[in-house]
Amino acid sequence: MRTIAKCLVTTSLVLVTAAAAAPSWAADVDANSAIDAVTVYPDGGSITRVIALDLPSGDSTLVAKDFPPTLDPSSLRVEGEGGAKLTIGSIDARPPRAAPPINLPEIDKRIQALKDERGNLQGSIDAANARRKFAERFAEASPAGIGEKGEARPISEWRAAFAAVAEEIATADTAIREATRKQRDIDRQIGQLEAERSAKPPSKLEVRIDVAAAAATKATLRVTYNVRNARWLPLYDARLDTGTKDRKPQLELVRRAEITQATGEDWSNVSLGVSTVRVSRGGSAPELNSLVVKYPQIPKPLALGTASDMAMPAQPMTRQAQSPAMAKAAEAPEQRERADEQQANAEIGDFQAVYQISGRVSLGANEGAKSLLISSMTVTPDLAIRAAPVVDPTAYLEASFKLAEDTNLLPGKVAIFRDGTFVGRSKFSTAARNDAIRLGFGADDKIKIERTVIRQNEGTAGVIASSKTDARSFRTVVRNGHDFPIRIAIEDQLPVSENEDIAVEMLPSTTPPTSTNLHDKRGVLEWAFEAKPAEVKEIKFGWRIRWPKDKGIVMTPAG
Repeated sequence: MRTIAKCLVTTSLVLVTAAAAAPSWAADVDANSAIDAVTVYPDGGSITRVIALDLPSGDSTLVAKDFPPTLDPSSLRVEGEGGAKLTIGSIDARPPRAAPPINLPEIDKRIQALKDERGNLQGSIDAANARRKFAERFAEASPAGIGEKGEARPISEWRAAFAAVAEEIATADTAIREATRKQRDIDRQIGQLEAERSAKPPSKLEVRIDVAAAAATKATLRVTYNVRNARWLPLYDARLDTGTKDRKPQLELVRRAEITQATGEDWSNVSLGVSTVRVSRGGSAPELNSLVVKYPQIPKPLALGTASDMAMPAQPMTRQAQSPAMAKAAEAPEQRERADEQQANAEIGDFQAVYQISGRVSLGANEGAKSLLISSMTVTPDLAIRAAPVVDPTAYLEASFKLAEDTNLLPGKVAIFRDGTFVGRSKFSTAARNDAIRLGFGADDKIKIERTVIRQNEGTAGVIASSKTDARSFRTVVRNGHDFPIRIAIEDQLPVSENEDIAVEMLPSTTPPTSTNLHDKRGVLEWAFEAKPAEVKEIKFGWRIRWPKDKGIVMTPAG
């Protein structure tokens, strides 16, 4: 009958339990592990490696030497199963055992001998070059067709001289080529020996697991650990179909995970998931100490050169930790079906959400970011036009909707598409279920907005001119160029006074706003209305400021 035993042990227990859990006669068993599953967090990752092997009966110590040096030793956990009862004892990670020292004197001796041989070859090359130059100079200084007294020599002597010079040059060239080839071989050997001499020790950690098996069995162990050099960021695609007067708009919100890792190990064909848990923030809220208010103590002056002067410690220096291609598809004349992307399987809990990516995934260390689909949802949004003509008369299309999922939307970048056209980028803030979400989808050129100044007066007020005034009036005209009704919201600013001597009032000619202090911003007003096709709306707005005549005022945006 098959029995299974599982045990999770931290390395913090190793020092206490090692003597009892690992008898001195336990045999070392070399083991190889392979990454099977990865869970990536916004600020780290959890790796699960699988070790499959034949265990002998009794006590064994499994030694796996293929774990990354970036793992957190305190996060090591192990569980396993086998055909016989298994008991898992301690687990610990340590640097790889030092390799036997290499014979440095012998390597140095071989390198020096090769360098000497290379020097001898260089001497042969220099000698051959000298012979070649001598033959060339002889041919130039002693013409073969003229004798010592200037008489002409026979043709046979010319040919013999030409042959001697050519043979001498050819012999020298052959010697140079041969020696140069041998030098290249020697350089290769020297490079290999120097690399061997300065070889670095293995860059993997050695993980040791104490296991006791009731009988010889095939066993499977799963070792899990955390790493910090991995992360994922949420990315979103917001694809708006604005619809028509006979068809409601639709908004597809696609959620992706952009994953990067620099753990020093390749994730090849692994089961991959992403979690919303932030593992680097710790388990508890910070502890606060008492906040004391008191008068500062005035330090007593010290005489120059006193021992106290000399013994003042230097201030410690701190250093801050330094911290997909767009697809372009040609429009085909025949009808084509849109390819579907696989979505992740979501496991939503009260305190976290885990999205398991379909299939197996590969991502190499330092390979760059990989974007994977998590989920998509389609909603019917409410469309509206929003504008702030006091700053920009452009009308912007806005879609608002509520999140219907049980999980939160994490902050991230959003790629905005309207009717199949990329119109820009935006950002998401954190959003929970039933929260109202607003996204802008670019300028709507069919909504025309004009804001003009009707009046601007600066003067004095009162019988004896005790104060100054500034009164301004504006008119905003909105025209709906669509063939369907649409909701429009116009925003403007009423100055806000933070001094009791400065009085601000709205002029009675103002069209009553539908909202004041919009989004809890003081003085921000909104006029919201539904404009029928081709309808023109007019908004009047005015204000007056009064302040003491002996003072000046300025209007600045709130910080």
